[in-house]
Amino acid sequence: MRNSKYLRALTNAQSIEELWDMHTRQMATYGFDRLLYGFTHFSTSTSLGDPDDFIMLTNHDAAYTDTFIGKGLYFHGPMMKWVLENEGAASWKILGEMLETGALTESERKVLEFNRKMNVTAGYSISFKSISPRAKGAIALTARADISQEEIDAIWADHGDDIMVMNNVCHLKIMTLPYAQPNQTLTRRQREALQWVGDGKTTQDIALLMGLTPATVEKHLRLARDSLNVETTAQAVLKAALQNQMFVVEA
Repeated sequence: MRNSKYLRALTNAQSIEELWDMHTRQMATYGFDRLLYGFTHFSTSTSLGDPDDFIMLTNHDAAYTDTFIGKGLYFHGPMMKWVLENEGAASWKILGEMLETGALTESERKVLEFNRKMNVTAGYSISFKSISPRAKGAIALTARADISQEEIDAIWADHGDDIMVMNNVCHLKIMTLPYAQPNQTLTRRQREALQWVGDGKTTQDIALLMGLTPATVEKHLRLARDSLNVETTAQAVLKAALQNQMFVVEA
């Protein structure tokens, strides 16, 4: 797909699923057949926050993700350290330089060994610019197993600017789409109750507006807090807003 046509389609995507399918197919045309995208609103100087609050998208197979993501191996990845400390794009050739200079920790070397076993050896990492000290997003573009780092570097030399723009737009579009872990997805009634709270309405007001009893409204708000794993309704409103679950257009 031509870049302009792709970007137009990407900006019009109505769901994370539609966007991700489109983006993985587009990146594959440049030799990147496996992608791993991650974003959090809740990072600190010592933590990326609760994994249940991450947006994490990938088309790696389960044999890879069950260990790399499921067992938390990603947190010790040397390129993870790079994306947390930098912005922009980096070729994975720097991994060889880190290895040669002894800059990798034991945990990082283990991640490198696992990636080699899984043919995750050549590629690029992109660390997106953040507007909040607690927000961080990045994507790892893994080249096909039959492409060397030198070959993917040559592809990047020719098309790197276009690839960067497409990934930046993809990232920004993801920020506008509803996304939550299955156990954090709100029902229509829970979402509606939180929306009225966000508008400054009292429980009595909301009961009247929704045609419910105050006790039923409180029940919807309690279930919303439970789903979002927060303690207060104010926290639930904020978290639902960050996940773009508030004021969404029903399909």
